Amino acid sequence: MCEYCGCRQVEPIAQLMDEHFALLDLGGAIRRALRDKGGGAATELLQEFRELLHRHVRLEERGVFAAMKAEGEFVDQVLELEQEHDDLEQALAELDLTDGNVVEVVDRLLAELSEHIDRENLGIFPVAVVSLGATGWEIVTRAHEEQQAAAS
Repeated sequence: MCEYCGCRQVEPIAQLMDEHFALLDLGGAIRRALRDKGGGAATELLQEFRELLHRHVRLEERGVFAAMKAEGEFVDQVLELEQEHDDLEQALAELDLTDGNVVEVVDRLLAELSEHIDRENLGIFPVAVVSLGATGWEIVTRAHEEQQAAAS
């Protein structure tokens, strides 16, 4: 991840990036648990991963992505990222930890997630920082505030 544009200095973007790192860390823990034949641990970690991913995707789509679409900025790219969110959540819902190929499936999903995160961290987030106007940032801020209120 680069630090050139300064987008990590913008709190909502920093939060989303931090969640990306948490997802990647959890993904690595799932991978290790599966390789070590720790089915119980993998099941618990996968549930934690799904929950974090769901909260993260909801925040991203109701915040930065909604703001970008509202302002007509990079709409096609945002729609593509949203479709990738749907695809990942569907793949996780269908994931069978007892499948003999589960390690390979998880490896593929995590590789796709890593590429997706790079497109957000290095693409759409820096674009959002420099292109969103006041109305866009109001959408982002409201989404983050609503999520915090719901978590309280």
